[in-house]
Amino acid sequence: MSTTDVTDLYREFGDERLPPGQRETEAFPVLSKGSVPTLDPDSWEFTVTGAVKDDLALSWEEFRDLPRTTQKQDFHCVTGWSKFDCSFTGVSFPTLAELAGVSEEAVHVMFSALDGYTTNLPLEDCMRDEVLFAWEFDGEVLPKEHGGPLRVVTPHKYAYKGAKWVDGIEFLTEPQRGFWEKRGYSNTADPWNEERYS
Repeated sequence: MSTTDVTDLYREFGDERLPPGQRETEAFPVLSKGSVPTLDPDSWEFTVTGAVKDDLALSWEEFRDLPRTTQKQDFHCVTGWSKFDCSFTGVSFPTLAELAGVSEEAVHVMFSALDGYTTNLPLEDCMRDEVLFAWEFDGEVLPKEHGGPLRVVTPHKYAYKGAKWVDGIEFLTEPQRGFWEKRGYSNTADPWNEERYS
């Protein structure tokens, strides 16, 4: 499978690939709100609900059967580090949205995860091919500590907008705030504007 390079998306938001206040690292630090949740692949289910034509409930096998893409992206953590040229393989957000049939009334998206984590984004920020539900990192199965079996990656936002261990999305007709957003983190999370905290 060919890899699409989207590392130049920063040009849409700023002049420099490395956002202000960030330092580049070769490492991939692990940061989570709690411990790694346990998962049974046989009972795992990914749900799409809310303002959609068709609610979805996909098994792991069904999810992996969806059209996939591999992209080279940059990864920006709100704590101040960035990792360049990360290769992620997964399903794009627009692919899932098309499958469910998003209502015209939908304006916002809430992501949910196995550990109870939630995070939110405006629908327009999600409807980008770069927003992936990823199960591979650099050609290998995504490690549990980095959100495996499935995490969201959002290269145009700080990484807390990319839920680890994601198991569902809800399309909302009114904005809501997620776990860190309720605790003072930025609702918009634009790295090039240093939108770390609200």
